[in-house]
Amino acid sequence: MEILNQLKKAVAEGKSVALCTVVNTKGAVPRHAGTKMIVYRDGSTEGTVGGGEMENLVLKEALNAIKDGKTRFLNYDLIDVEKGDPGLCGGSVSIFVEPYLHPATVVIVGAGHVGRAVAHLASWLGFRVVISDDRKDLCTPERSPGGDVYLPVSMSDLPDEMVIDSQTYVVLVTRGVEVDVAGLPSILKTDTPYIGLIGSKNRWSHTKEKLLEIGVSQEDIGRIKSPIGLDINAETPEEIAVSIMAEIISRRNEDKRHLRK
Repeated sequence: MEILNQLKKAVAEGKSVALCTVVNTKGAVPRHAGTKMIVYRDGSTEGTVGGGEMENLVLKEALNAIKDGKTRFLNYDLIDVEKGDPGLCGGSVSIFVEPYLHPATVVIVGAGHVGRAVAHLASWLGFRVVISDDRKDLCTPERSPGGDVYLPVSMSDLPDEMVIDSQTYVVLVTRGVEVDVAGLPSILKTDTPYIGLIGSKNRWSHTKEKLLEIGVSQEDIGRIKSPIGLDINAETPEEIAVSIMAEIISRRNEDKRHLRK
């Protein structure tokens, strides 16, 4: 029961974890059916499915499950170490690994008019919303309603303040090129599948030039979508928000189809 409480707590806190459950055993094994272990993204665990090399293998599979969102059914013989078995208890064990991923999250960097419109729409669509701006007076529920989390920090510090992974979509609606160039290298080191940057073609051209000057690769620059959003001839902040969220939904559904294959 304690393991399930820890799982519930992790999900409530927006953490991605994997639940590993012993579902079947035969012969002598270290843990009985129903035994559970939680694996966190950083590799830490709660509980145990038997320890030793077998548990180490389960841990690796659990971390992969957190990355790709797929369940796993693992079978291990614990008979002959010399033949490659991860133990010699004498029996066999089957373990089911089930990932629990945090809700899809939209991170909005820039608490201006467009940022506020994106926050409102993203929240309405069911996304977890993180609002960030280094201007602390703007990064508040009063000035920028609709956020679940507010991070009044520079863009470069965001990966230290939160998990930015395959379930996280980054929307950059900042106030200028300087902010983007200073912060993008840190964002590009994360596993986010979407980095959208607002601005004109001239602004984007200038941004790319500056990023190359500081050593950002062409490959990484290729991960950035600019102009941001689907081309629907949007003009108002609300229309721009629709184009941005439509693009994010399209990317998210594309990723889901890939995972189901």
